[in-house]
Amino acid sequence: MRESARNLLHRGAFIPAMPLVLDENRQFDEKGQRRLVRYYLESGVDGIAAGVHSTQFAIRDPKIGLFEPVLRAAQEEIAAYRARTGREVLAIAGACGEIGQAVREAEQAVAWGYDAALLSPGGLGDRDEAYLIERHRQVAKVCGVIGFYLQPAVGGRIFTYDYWRQVCAVDGVEAVKCAAFNRYCTVDVARAIAFSGRDIALYTGNDDNIFFDLMTTYRFRAEGKDVSVPTVGGLLGHWAAWTHRAVELFRQLKALPPDAPLSPEWLSLAARVTDANGAFFDARNSFRGCIAGMHEVLRRQGLMKGVWCLDEKEGLSPGQKEEIDRVYALYPDLNDDDFVAGFLRRNP
Repeated sequence: MRESARNLLHRGAFIPAMPLVLDENRQFDEKGQRRLVRYYLESGVDGIAAGVHSTQFAIRDPKIGLFEPVLRAAQEEIAAYRARTGREVLAIAGACGEIGQAVREAEQAVAWGYDAALLSPGGLGDRDEAYLIERHRQVAKVCGVIGFYLQPAVGGRIFTYDYWRQVCAVDGVEAVKCAAFNRYCTVDVARAIAFSGRDIALYTGNDDNIFFDLMTTYRFRAEGKDVSVPTVGGLLGHWAAWTHRAVELFRQLKALPPDAPLSPEWLSLAARVTDANGAFFDARNSFRGCIAGMHEVLRRQGLMKGVWCLDEKEGLSPGQKEEIDRVYALYPDLNDDDFVAGFLRRNP
């Protein structure tokens, strides 16, 4: 990795997982996609993850052929922003599939200027842990790797603690995104990092637990020493909407002194964010509407024209729109509608 990018990743970054922008014919809306990326950049994000679950894995289907166009569009906007502002922004690319596919995708991402690969275990439920560990080794020969604990409800699986110990031992694994939506599994990852003896950054992908995670430092007694593993940042689908306000809150939390007592208001905030995520991600229906739900929030703000997904069967679940209505009304302090309105005036 570029040294400045690696330093930012380890210091703790705010990284939204980018949705895919389509038109009413379910075709790629490149102008809309680039505008969405600019919204994230102007919101102050530290990085953008493209080609991940929120971007829809079907972009890799040869019949759809959107993997390269989508990742190129995002990276070109990031590169232009870096050049214009001098500000470091991470470009993270999703990589998935069998070892050969994951390595090819990582190679493509590096060629397009991406800094690291978020290595998804989705769709590999028939492969044993040894195979998936070797997959990390092979991709790490190409670029920096962010390990990924993906929750079972959307195609992930439960891993053993030993699996994470071995993943964290792989040279080139720079961070782990824990999106297990499971506190026990999250502790496994933190413990594996602590006992690895390597400098690995812990990121929350637990969209149901965002600020609770960000306020948590795990502490272990490892080989006679006290080891702390803080949750330094987040790589989250939830951060793809209401982004500017979420960046503000993230910065406020990161600015607190390490040993400062936390105000009870932070706990209240964490609970409000979790409730909002439940509506956006369609938690009541086992997350079936998680992608369309994020699209709906962006549609309401004018950042998308509709909630269309590549799969015509994907959409909002019954009652999900009403749940989004509910959290919009309950938590007006969490949205960034005013910021978006100003952004859209500048970026019609």
